[in-house]
Amino acid sequence: MIITVTLNAALDKTLEVPNFTPGRRHRTVDQTTMPGGKGVNIARAVKRLGQPVIATGLAGGATGTRIVEALGDEAILNGFARIREESRTNTAVLDPTTGQHTEINERGPAVSPQELELFREKLVYLAKGASMCVFAGSLPRGLEADVYAGLIRDVKRLGVTTILDTEGDPLRLAVRAEPDVVSPNELEAEELVGHEFNDVEDRAHAVAEMVRLGAREAMMTVPDGCYAQVLEEGSPALYRVWIEEQAARSSIGSGDAFLAGYVAARYEGRPAVECLRYGVACGAESIQHIGAGLLDPVKVDRLLAEVEANRLEIGAEIG
Repeated sequence: MIITVTLNAALDKTLEVPNFTPGRRHRTVDQTTMPGGKGVNIARAVKRLGQPVIATGLAGGATGTRIVEALGDEAILNGFARIREESRTNTAVLDPTTGQHTEINERGPAVSPQELELFREKLVYLAKGASMCVFAGSLPRGLEADVYAGLIRDVKRLGVTTILDTEGDPLRLAVRAEPDVVSPNELEAEELVGHEFNDVEDRAHAVAEMVRLGAREAMMTVPDGCYAQVLEEGSPALYRVWIEEQAARSSIGSGDAFLAGYVAARYEGRPAVECLRYGVACGAESIQHIGAGLLDPVKVDRLLAEVEANRLEIGAEIG
């Protein structure tokens, strides 16, 4: 079983608005509303890829009830801990004429120490029957920045593979808890490493640096794929994996689809580089859909043939 953890779950509303201009009145031509938050998006995609998954996290108020009910409608197993305050609603505006999207994400509810402890107990219970756990997304108010670090340590004690996708201080502190995999995007990785990346060598060194900071393996998503340092037969290997640019309907959630593909392939026991290639194919296919975590496994398999993977050898210190 794969667990996904979403501490700041949301209802995600996506509005298609042609010729969107701030400050003017508009009418939508289409809209979707679905449960969201990075972990929820990953769970949706993992389920579509045919692997067993349960989504957990924190959900509160009427919005939290809608999130849980909607996950049930999608037949996604879930076990959220209830909190008193209302879960957030996020809004994205997609302009189909330009392909640009604007996201407005609420901060989320305040969470008490007692509510967090109840969730921790639920997570440990679920983890006893799982082999992988993905911690993904932002933190709601009231939680300390080291919360992911503590939860990762709790789950690692049970022998569960831990995968992390977050940003800022929660990422910096959680890397020290030595997760098995860390997977930020390029901007998040720049903040973690402490400088901007200008070329292939910078990006390759960045994933190696994330491993030196504590992660066992590291992946960094970029618009056309990823850079990654993974283990092959116990030894580190550095890869650049990419696909030619695809025409996009919406890029929202493509990073979540990438990580879902990687997790699904790893759960099946595929070689490390094939997990990366499958993740890139999933991210590329997902941009044809409006709504994070949506993808077509048949089309993913077709795209897989277009995904390239090059092993990099940059500097004696890498490896």
